Amino acid sequence: MGTPPTPQLLDEQPSGELPKARAGYVFWMMAANFGISMAFVVPLSYSLAVRIDELAPGREEVLGYVTGTAQTIYLVLSPLLGLWSDRTRSRLGRRRPFLIAGGLLGLVSLIAVAVAPNLLLVGACWILTLLGWATAAQAILNVQADRIPEEQRGRISGFTGLTGQIAPIIGIGVASAVTGSTFLVFVLPGLIGAVLLAVFVVLGKETDTRDAVHQTGVSMKTLLSSYVFNPRKYPDFGWNWLGRLAFFMGLYFNTTFTTFFYAQRLDLPVRDVAGTVAIIGVVGVVAAALGAMGGGYLSDKLRRRRMFALIGALFFVVGAVVEAFAHSFPVLMIGSVLMQLAIAFFSAVDQAIVLAVLPSREEAGRYMAVVAFAHKLPSAIAPLIAPFIMAIGASGAVKNYTLLYLAGAVLALIGGVLVFTRVKSVR
Repeated sequence: MGTPPTPQLLDEQPSGELPKARAGYVFWMMAANFGISMAFVVPLSYSLAVRIDELAPGREEVLGYVTGTAQTIYLVLSPLLGLWSDRTRSRLGRRRPFLIAGGLLGLVSLIAVAVAPNLLLVGACWILTLLGWATAAQAILNVQADRIPEEQRGRISGFTGLTGQIAPIIGIGVASAVTGSTFLVFVLPGLIGAVLLAVFVVLGKETDTRDAVHQTGVSMKTLLSSYVFNPRKYPDFGWNWLGRLAFFMGLYFNTTFTTFFYAQRLDLPVRDVAGTVAIIGVVGVVAAALGAMGGGYLSDKLRRRRMFALIGALFFVVGAVVEAFAHSFPVLMIGSVLMQLAIAFFSAVDQAIVLAVLPSREEAGRYMAVVAFAHKLPSAIAPLIAPFIMAIGASGAVKNYTLLYLAGAVLALIGGVLVFTRVKSVR
């Protein structure tokens, strides 16, 4: 008797084309993305601010130093991880080892952050936490580059953006229910993320790559080249990368210090902001769903991507301006909802553009890591620059968040305009 076939979540592959991903495969991939986002974005949005406020009250700039340092270190390592992933030969395939290792490192390090007794250890453990979860998140994008065909990219990028948007919102709601325990505030979102990731690892089978042969070896030149690409050879990839960089720089200006921003504008203690963030976040879920699914679906249906990237950037500008001048809960909610809509809209469509202009699918891990530079570089730099912007015209402990949010709006607009006007091979 022959060996029974392994249950597949993908359709059979037509000659020369990527197979269409079935609903079950997409569902568990998105569940894993949801869990990963919850695990490390909840600390970025709330938990780390609480922990730092416990250890160093009134020194909110420390949050920028901790997150910026961690993002910089991951930024340096991510192309090497991408190159390693492309060349991995294992029974589990190329991507699943990185999903497993990233989730384990992220969960253990997250627990360490929760119990670390001083700022130095918090910072060191957060570096490992981010390295773990960001590696797992990047592996999810690599899987998409490997296995999602063009006709599904808009919708699945929309799902990716949606799950990434709503996960921290729901996670903060979970955290707000256990604010009496800093340990649980960190660990509960991490456990949820680990469980959902584990399910996808088990069900999302990947081809055994032990017998695969890569055409070139890994030399020092190969390692160094993994950090860069030729923008003249791949101009659309280059312009989209630059537009993405500008948009996410604006995004991180306007989201890194959300907890402290709400505390200042609503005159609340930092720890008490969780409920406010959760309420605004729940309303934002609807906006994120509309943005991610609407942008992804329409861009697939109309076969136009660039126009929707610009629309997303314009929504972001409006939301950022509203928040910049908000001093009440209703106005903050309006601005936040507009920004949630914009981030989901832009992210969904631009991710589809990325997959369309990728220079090489064989080296998807490498190039997706380069794409991640456009996301991670702002997340490393913006928290370090933002305190200086907030200090301009500041009065005592009252930081200049108005200027910070307006600067973010300008950068996001530049990003949208670059994608719309300079990327030529995508409609």
